[in-house]
Amino acid sequence: MKLMRTQDAVGQMLCHDITQIIKDEKKGPVFRKGHIIREEDVPVLLSVGKDNVYIWETNENMLHEDDAAEILRAMCQNEHMRASEPREGKIELTAECEGLLLVDVERLRALNSLGEMMIATRASGFVVKKGAKLAAMRVIPLIIEKEKMERAKEAVGDEPLLKLVPLKKKKVGVVTTGNEVFYGRIKDTFTPVIVDKLKEFGGCEMVEHVVLNDDHEKITAAILDMLDKGCEMVVCSGGMSVDPDDRTPLAIKNTGANIVSYGSPVLPGAMFLVSYMPDGRPVCGLPGCVMYARRTIFDLLLPYLVTDTPITREHLAALGHGGLCLNCPECHFPECGFGKGT
Repeated sequence: MKLMRTQDAVGQMLCHDITQIIKDEKKGPVFRKGHIIREEDVPVLLSVGKDNVYIWETNENMLHEDDAAEILRAMCQNEHMRASEPREGKIELTAECEGLLLVDVERLRALNSLGEMMIATRASGFVVKKGAKLAAMRVIPLIIEKEKMERAKEAVGDEPLLKLVPLKKKKVGVVTTGNEVFYGRIKDTFTPVIVDKLKEFGGCEMVEHVVLNDDHEKITAAILDMLDKGCEMVVCSGGMSVDPDDRTPLAIKNTGANIVSYGSPVLPGAMFLVSYMPDGRPVCGLPGCVMYARRTIFDLLLPYLVTDTPITREHLAALGHGGLCLNCPECHFPECGFGKGT
C-alpha cells in the first residue's frame, strides 16, 4: 500500500473499502476496493474523514485483506454452508440447512493466537436454523504477509474448523419405568415431555412406547424388542437414581450396550446415562429432572443423538464448565451460558 493525500489520489486504485457511517441510517462501504478515484469522489472521501487514502501497489509478498479473508474462509467452510462475498475485508458463513454446529475449538484458538487475523464463530454443540450466521473472519491489517497466512494454514491443518451436521428424523422408542406409574399411583407426565423435546430436533417421532415396573429384566427385553422393531434410538425414563428400587442402569447394561458414562457433570442432569449398541444405535437413561426442569443435560446432548454424532467421555467431561443451569425465571436457552463452557 502507498499512503497519499486524497486530493492527490485521483486516478489511483483504492486498496480497501471505504466505510461510511450515518447514525440510525447506514454503515457500509461508500467505495469498494478496486475503485478508481475520480475528482468528484474527493469531497465524499473527505466527508467520511479520509484526508489520506491507501492506494494499491503490487507486492508479490503481500496479500490484500479480501484475499487473506478467502484463505480463512477456506479453513472454516464445509458442506451445508454458504459464504458471503468479501465486504470491508470480512467474510461471513451462513447455514444452508438446520443442523448441529460443531467447532474445533482447540484449532480455532490456535489460529486466533497467531495475531493479525481472526475467526469468530457461534458456540459449538448447538442447533442452528437454516440461514443462521455461523462464523465471520478477517485479517486485521489491510494487507498481510503471505508467509503469515501459510503459517495459519499449518496451524489449522487440512480439516475445516467448522462442521454442520443436518438433523435426522429419528424413530425413537421410549421405555417409561417406575412402579408408581405402572401401578397407576401417579400419572405419567414424563413421556409427553420427551415427545415434545424430540419434536424440537428435526421432528423426531416416538414410534414405540411401553410402561413397565422396576423389573430390570422386563426393561432389558423391552429395549431389545424396540431395537428389533427398527427404533433408531431408545430412551428410558425413570429409575436412574442410586435407590435400590431403581434398576434402569442395570437393564441398559444387560442389553449388551457399551456404557459411555453413567453420570455427567451437568446440573440438572447428573444421573444421565448414555450408551451405544454394537451397531451404533444409542440407548439412554434419563434422570427425573428431564421431566420437570425446563433445560437439562438432555437438551445439550439430544442434538448429538439425532445427528449420529458420537458422544464421548471427553465431551461429557468438558460440559462441566458451563454445565450449571441457573434456572432463570424466564428461560432464554439456548441464548444463555448453559452448556457453553470453553
